[in-house]
Amino acid sequence: MSYTPLKSILNRAGLITPAQFDQWSEAWQRSVDANGVGAAGAETRLAFFAREAGLTEEAFLQKLASALSFDYIDLAKLSIAAEVRKRISTKVAFQFSIIPFSDEGGVLAVAVADPFDAAMLASVQFDVGGAVRYALATRAEIEKALKKYYGVGAETLDEMAEEDDAIELEIDGGREITGDDQDASVIKFVNQVIWEAFKDRATDIHFEPSEDELRIRYRIDGILHQTPLPPQIKRYQAALISRIKVMAGMNIAEKRLPQDGRINVRIKGEEIDIRVSTVPTVWGESVSLRLLLRGKIFFSLEKLGFAPHEDALIRELIVKPHGIILVTGPTGSGKSTSLYAFLSTINSVTKRIITIEEPVEYELKGINQIPVRSDIGLTFAVGLRHILRQDPNVVMVGEIRDTETAEIAIRASLTGHLVFSTLHTNDAASAFTRLIDMGIEPFLVASSVEAIMAQRLVRTICPSCSQPQKIDRDYLIKAGFPEDEIDSTDFRKGVGCEACRQLGYQGRTGIHELLVVTEAIRPLVMNRASAATLADIARKQGMRTLRQDGWTKVKAGVTTVEEVLRVTQNEEHVKTLAGDHGGVPA
Repeated sequence: MSYTPLKSILNRAGLITPAQFDQWSEAWQRSVDANGVGAAGAETRLAFFAREAGLTEEAFLQKLASALSFDYIDLAKLSIAAEVRKRISTKVAFQFSIIPFSDEGGVLAVAVADPFDAAMLASVQFDVGGAVRYALATRAEIEKALKKYYGVGAETLDEMAEEDDAIELEIDGGREITGDDQDASVIKFVNQVIWEAFKDRATDIHFEPSEDELRIRYRIDGILHQTPLPPQIKRYQAALISRIKVMAGMNIAEKRLPQDGRINVRIKGEEIDIRVSTVPTVWGESVSLRLLLRGKIFFSLEKLGFAPHEDALIRELIVKPHGIILVTGPTGSGKSTSLYAFLSTINSVTKRIITIEEPVEYELKGINQIPVRSDIGLTFAVGLRHILRQDPNVVMVGEIRDTETAEIAIRASLTGHLVFSTLHTNDAASAFTRLIDMGIEPFLVASSVEAIMAQRLVRTICPSCSQPQKIDRDYLIKAGFPEDEIDSTDFRKGVGCEACRQLGYQGRTGIHELLVVTEAIRPLVMNRASAATLADIARKQGMRTLRQDGWTKVKAGVTTVEEVLRVTQNEEHVKTLAGDHGGVPA
């Protein structure tokens, strides 16, 4: 289809006038000249026209499909066979953002976002060498299908495969191979993986080798998701891992010992600090990347999800002149984020704040932060001992792991310092017994600890697809939901949409259990009372458990019953209670 018919077709379809076509075509061309064809986020010509016309790309293409007598395809509802996908090369599919979806009677059906792209039409015809039927779909839907069926970076792996073939031919010709031929493709693939993770809001990327595959998984909102990858990815495992190690400043020759490194990148103006860890496994090195946003991070108590009463208590506690405030929970429960929020709230020119962390995850202006370096003897205990000679008002210890660190932290609190730290316990009351089990005298624990906050992170319902949810009353009662509040609660869930990757959740918030040490609790700690006894007294004094705080988030429409149960019970208990969600109709 030539350029001139497009103007008349769009005019006849009532989409844009000839004058608008000329004006918008020039504007689109300027955009292409500035950004380059195929640049990240670049619009197709028709998508540009749709935006200028005040329409969504989907609505625009549906009208155009009707005018052209083309089908408008919902790719998400199709299952595309491998033999159909092979009719068009991976390189052409990704270059033009097109995907073949059916082959009927020798006629290949191809979904495109712009059926007037002459270069695309020629490339498809060359690849297919036969009859082609075009259908329309938005570029976003096509790219999602490409990722699903071909895998992340499939076109890059094809380039690497072509380079392999070329190398084999040139070896026969006697050319000396330096190994540089694939470098650009390897770099491009690793960049694509990091870009996809950033776009999907992932906090971690895991490269996990096995006997016959290399698996890449992203952790999004605390849940791991496997990324679709081309089957030939295993072939390039060593090259990809070596590239990551080079980026992180690691020793690429050392593959027998674990290593740690760091990568600083900028994506769309955002500074990303990537912490890299490698460990040797039976089938090669496993690599984990932790993505930390450095820019535009503002830690505040308002963002932690506290109830008003707890927020007021926390604000009183973090301005105390001395004592220990502990945050407990498993790995990945947001303990460090809470401590950073505490520090940011009290940070001022009148307070000297020093931290010792492993690692320093975020740099806070005005606060002295020390990274643990166990390899040279700078442990939490050693660092904390020297911090106390630096005249601090507030000290933050990343984690109390051993008796020595606990003893120094308690000594610091008793000598006029406010100490923040973390412990790995399941609830707030268990922190007392954990410290005593470490060998700390009960009277020291009772006199130094001011408060303990246990916390978990729950996924929040996607606001774009939130809708009412009907839940069986018996199920809720068995789960511990307040029976007198069931009828008045508007239970909600996310049904899944583009914004949340069809998961129904987007983002996370905290649920908390704040145990403030009162005069009624101190004697019990000194007498080595059990965690259950301490928790019972705390509840009678107004402490809400993690589950109870979770129910307040459910009642507010922030999260779901299932999500609260997921983070406040062990998995076996959840399965026993809920079965296959049988008690919670979809």
